[in-house]
Amino acid sequence: MQFPQFDLAGQVSLVTGAARGLGRSISLALAHAGSHVALGLRDIHSPGTLVSEIETLGRRALPLQMDVTNLDQIFRAVQQTVSHFGRLDILINNAGIGPENPAENFTEADFDATVAVNLKGTFFTSQAAGRVMIGQKRGCIINLGSQAGFVALPGEAVYCMTKAAISHLTKCLAVEWGKHNITVNAVAPTFISTPGTDAALSDPAFRSDVIERIAALHRIGDPLDVAGAVVFLASPAASLITGHTLLIDGGWTAR
Repeated sequence: MQFPQFDLAGQVSLVTGAARGLGRSISLALAHAGSHVALGLRDIHSPGTLVSEIETLGRRALPLQMDVTNLDQIFRAVQQTVSHFGRLDILINNAGIGPENPAENFTEADFDATVAVNLKGTFFTSQAAGRVMIGQKRGCIINLGSQAGFVALPGEAVYCMTKAAISHLTKCLAVEWGKHNITVNAVAPTFISTPGTDAALSDPAFRSDVIERIAALHRIGDPLDVAGAVVFLASPAASLITGHTLLIDGGWTAR
């Protein structure tokens, strides 16, 4: 009997927004599972000790200049990944931003920036990687959505809009590229303790409200809670899963 395989031995992954938070933890988890990792970085000098930590796990790491609002950098980073490692098996579209403001006060500049990173960046990074994967006749793309794509969060209308769109883009790419043996899925986390959420979660009233809304488990998420789901969806064990957005919300949307 052939049992499910959860390892990524010898695979090559590209993670956008890899320098900190979820991107950093996902990069390390992929390396721990056996994958070499190309690190897409808005500032190539920003990864700190991440490269050495991946190498300590016995994998190779390749830092890349990759601002996902810059199409030249997107396509160059994908090509550099393929040139360096010989292929690209897994893409993690992690880069994202979420300026917070009531809808009546949201500026055009913040609107354009959020759409540029969360939607345009995700689409064109997927396109660049998808072209490589179509040629290889295999590949896996995992997008970072959010529970905000399923529930309304006050003050985050534009962020919620983009994350809802990520779930539908995931379905569209899964249907279009399935014939090339490419799976496309998304993960949709709740509030996770990262540098990006630390300021909000340091407010005792806000933190208490979030914990209460995470109805089943009543705890703030850890980056590895998300990284574990990403590794599963990237693994051979998930080979029949595509077009799906996996909520990692501790029960928030179940109530």
